[in-house]
Formats: sequence, structure tokens, C-alpha cells
Amino acid sequence: MDKLEFNPKTKELDFAIRAVQRAALLIRQVQEEMVSGPMTKKDLSPVTVGDLASQALVSNMLADTFPSDNLVAEEDSEDLRKPEGKESLERVTGYVRRFLPQAEEREVCEWIDRGQSEGGDRFWVLDPIDGTKGYLRGGQYAVALALIVEGEVQVGVLGCPGLVDGFKPDVNGSGSIVVAARGQGTWTTSLKDPGEFQQLRVSSVSRTEDARLLRSLEDSHTDPTAIQTLADSLHIQAEPVRMDSQAKYAVLAGGGGEAMLRLLSPAKPDYREKIWDQAAGSIVIEEAGGCVTDLFGKGLDFKQGRLLLENSGILATNNLLHNRFLEALQKVVN
Repeated sequence: MDKLEFNPKTKELDFAIRAVQRAALLIRQVQEEMVSGPMTKKDLSPVTVGDLASQALVSNMLADTFPSDNLVAEEDSEDLRKPEGKESLERVTGYVRRFLPQAEEREVCEWIDRGQSEGGDRFWVLDPIDGTKGYLRGGQYAVALALIVEGEVQVGVLGCPGLVDGFKPDVNGSGSIVVAARGQGTWTTSLKDPGEFQQLRVSSVSRTEDARLLRSLEDSHTDPTAIQTLADSLHIQAEPVRMDSQAKYAVLAGGGGEAMLRLLSPAKPDYREKIWDQAAGSIVIEEAGGCVTDLFGKGLDFKQGRLLLENSGILATNNLLHNRFLEALQKVVN
């Protein structure tokens, strides 16, 4: 793949990089100060506080930079507005004020709720913390932001505090920002101190036996038995790479693995992916030379609102192995 011309100073890329960097630094602060034991998203936990504060911050920055652009995001402020949510709202607002000193509680709720849009011809999509279990256990997690124009992802940015050089796991490192723009490739820079960008490319592995599967540590959203059956049918010998979040997409884009699957869980056969779980990661892989489809080879359709209603599951590869995986999947899925 030839080195592509990449301009991170365009208005869209500059905004997306700045927004993701600040959001990732914010949620890392929440993690460092609040993580003390196993909790869930419903608790007054770092996930709750980090999700909401991250979304409020990015939403405010979007309103200042592109006031007419819609935002589709995961969270809303309903629980914060209730009397029993007062403590949570105060804590969320406190973290937002570290980046926006004049923020008021009412404004924070309004910024969060801006993410309840259904999209449109041009909109941004945000996952304020992707990989909540990884976030709580001190593993991999990400901030994921993408720009979708007329149903096609044009920009994708991942903020990955647990990766260095864009694709190497190191939870104690300086972190990475991974950026992709349509027709401009996939690039990475330091999360802590963004500066020089390095291009990422998928691996050149062409034998399924050598393919490293990128697999989640959590099995609740997929079908681990079917994935193992698939791996056996392809005679895969390499050890899988296990981690949470769309950080996996960055690792695949940088050549740290060859394939990633989201098979439908037997407990959730009608499940459809949320667009914020796939938009940024999909362009990161595609612009690095990889391929992303659903389990039947269909391209991801981002014109259906907040869900990928026309797609079933996810297959992402380094492209060289995509058809082989699709052929094997048809036997497993059927």
C-alpha cells in the first residue's frame, strides 16, 4: 500500500482528534480516581460518570464547531435529572468542569441529551466509553467518534489509552489516537502528546492457519462455541488475541491480528449492532487495507438509524483472508 496524503488539520479531523483526546483523558482520570472494585453501569461507578462526562464534553465541542451537525450517542441524562441522581450529576459536572470550567449542571444534561438524535444526511456518532468491562478491570477500552455523511463513514477516530503505537497493548503506556479518513488511510499518534502521525497497515498474512483471531474477553455478545468451530474448520493454529472494545479494530488495522468476528449470541438471535459500536472502527480497518462486512458479506449499512438493522453480525479481516472466512462462516452460521 502506498503512503497516502493525510491532512489532520482539516476542520473535521482537527475537531475529531481534539474531542477524542480530551474525552479519553477525562475518562482515564475518572478511572484512576474512582475504580476501586467490581461495579456495573447502573452503580454510581466510573462507567456511569465517565460515559456521561465524556459524552457531555464531546457534545459541547461539536456544538461549538459544527452547530448544525447532529450527534448520535449512547447515553441520556434521564437518571441524572431525578432527585436520586443529584450526586451523580454533581460528580459528572465536576469532571466536565476540568475541561469546561463554566459548565453548569443544566447545561451538562442538555449536552448529553443532544446525542439522542436519529442521525440524518450528515451526523456524528459517539461511543463515550467502548469496552466498559475492560475499563473497570484496567484493560482495554476506547472513545470512538465517527462522521457519517449520506450513509457512509467519512472519518473515524479511536482514543485508546491502553495501546501504544496505535496497535500494541500497554495499559501503562502513553496511549494512542487512531485516525482514519476516507481516501487518506489510517494513522496514529500519541494520546498524551499528539504530534507526528504514523500510518497503520493491516498484516500480510494469507494463510488461515496463521491467522490471529481478535476476541473479546466477554462472551455475552457473541457465540464462543461457534467461533471455536470456525477456527477449527480453518485449521487456525495461532493463539487468539483477547481484549475488549474497539481497541481490537486498531490492533487489526496495525497488523496485530488478522480477523475479528461478532457472531450472534444464541441468547440474542435477533440482536443488531449499534452504530456507535462499529462506525469508527470500521473505517479504521478499511483505510488500513482491511475489510469489514456482516457475516454474509454485506457492507455495513449506516442509513438505518441507530442500529445496523440490515446487517447480521460482524466480520473484519486483513482482506486477504476475508473470502476464506466468509465461506467457512456460511457453514457455521447456517
